[in-house]
Amino acid sequence: METITLIEQTKIKTNAVKQVSGGVAVLEAFIAEGIDTIFGYPGGAIMPIYDALYDYNERIKHILVRHEQGAIHAAQGYARVSGRTGVVFATSGPGATNLVTGLADAMIDSTPVVCITGQVFAHLLGTDAFQEIDVINITTPVTKWNYQVTDATEIPAVLAKAFYIAGSGRPGPVLIDITKNAQLQQFDYEGYKKCEHIRSYRPKPIVRKEYIEQAAELINNAERPFVIFGQGVILGNAEKEFIQFIEKAGLPSAWTIMGMSAIPTDHPLSVGMLGMHGNYGPNVLTNECDVLIAVGMRFDDRVTGRLDKYAKQAKIIHLDIDPSEIDKNVKTTVPVWGDCKETLPMLTSLLQQKKHEAWHNKFKEYQQKENKKCIFPEMNPTTNELTMGEVINVLNELTKGEAVIVTDVGQHQMVACRYAKYKNSKSNITSGGLGTMGFALPTAIGAKYGAPNKTIIAIAGDGGIQMTIQELGTIMQFNVDVKILILNNQFLGMVRQWQQLFHEKRYSFVDITSPDFVQVAKGYYIEGQRVSVREKLKDALQTMLDHNGSYLLEVMVGKENNVFPMVPQGRGVSEIVLSKEEI
Repeated sequence: METITLIEQTKIKTNAVKQVSGGVAVLEAFIAEGIDTIFGYPGGAIMPIYDALYDYNERIKHILVRHEQGAIHAAQGYARVSGRTGVVFATSGPGATNLVTGLADAMIDSTPVVCITGQVFAHLLGTDAFQEIDVINITTPVTKWNYQVTDATEIPAVLAKAFYIAGSGRPGPVLIDITKNAQLQQFDYEGYKKCEHIRSYRPKPIVRKEYIEQAAELINNAERPFVIFGQGVILGNAEKEFIQFIEKAGLPSAWTIMGMSAIPTDHPLSVGMLGMHGNYGPNVLTNECDVLIAVGMRFDDRVTGRLDKYAKQAKIIHLDIDPSEIDKNVKTTVPVWGDCKETLPMLTSLLQQKKHEAWHNKFKEYQQKENKKCIFPEMNPTTNELTMGEVINVLNELTKGEAVIVTDVGQHQMVACRYAKYKNSKSNITSGGLGTMGFALPTAIGAKYGAPNKTIIAIAGDGGIQMTIQELGTIMQFNVDVKILILNNQFLGMVRQWQQLFHEKRYSFVDITSPDFVQVAKGYYIEGQRVSVREKLKDALQTMLDHNGSYLLEVMVGKENNVFPMVPQGRGVSEIVLSKEEI
């Protein structure tokens, strides 16, 4: 049964158009769009919307964050695990500018978010009024669409357009700036109609059957086909179609960090992760395959390394919903435009049943070499120092791949993406394109609201956690059940690794002093403990997972451990190294 809004109920009773404020119209739009959670922080310029929200607090949850950056990261987490659009409220001036990092993160990682910012009265625009900022020009480069409302009558149609643009095609963030007079203005409300079409906007390109046929012919004739897939598989809800595609043709498949969890990590055709700290075989064999099939990924530089040394021997098939990504970085032999949920079944129907056993064995040979030189030493260290890899390995044992893992940015992120195991899609939440330190904690909060029945684990380093640590206050106030795992190496680890390997160990301002994180957590009434010895690790992780409510576990790991394999900057993917001695 469709939801009947408060305004519609009034109209039914009075049989007349009801006058409402712009603030009420915003919330009626949210109800019609099925929005149940808002992440935000009030202020003077958005106060009329918050006043209207007072009467909707039984229908829409509002989560009061401690910083606007926390609000948009939380909305990202909500969107990434649920597949729905996240919603943010912020006031004008610094409230709006504090959203910019999250907008940029959502833009580059294709996350659907609608941000509502308050703005000064329309007659004050351009006067440098208190907390006035030109948020439209500031956010144009980091939004899929933005718009400023100065008249309340525009609100229903503009918000319908905002939700349609944010969630359709290649998703992304939208920002709507509403002046205070428009929030207060009374107008004749005639209801809310969802947007389903915009004349100048085509979210899905037309699928060309001839390209599907050409791609199928290349794959059928290939001796060494290789699939690389990204988040487009997840965003397109095409996980089932993707598995059918690779299984029919026996295609070895590797993921980008954003594509991770689209298929179970233990799937027989999965060969690991691509990129700078990806697995050895997928990187090397990118330059040995004869047909490279890219699905829902954008050939980011962290995946390709040097473009002049990337897959020059291969025919390239690129499936993507965004035509602007085709030929942007890597020249395509056959472009397959369209939503992969539609294009993959069309392609699969034309494929021959194959296994490519000899080709798969090549990946296994490289994996054995990586196991010996990288993975075994990581999991079986010869010193008393804990490694990040063994922490993730024990976590896998305890969660059995069922948890949602939200990572911050740094060495721990690369280690988690290398070693974490997943059974379900939308379980790996990380900042891919922008690499935003401070991402994990607020994003995990939003993820819990997006997937309340899932175990949500935020994994952060001692540097990144301190960038948004104030969001422990949000966890405290709303009793958010988030497990926080800090891997503390007492360094800004990734920068330190680069300074060690490429700057003659000149450690310039990477030795970071941190507070007692367990005591900080207790100040927010969050239980926790610190562990530094191997014998206590498993019990400590189990205690964290079993605890009723949020919990912070700090694990002290080796200070100068490095993440390998690694593609050094300026090299091709096949020049990946397994140890610092090879650099």
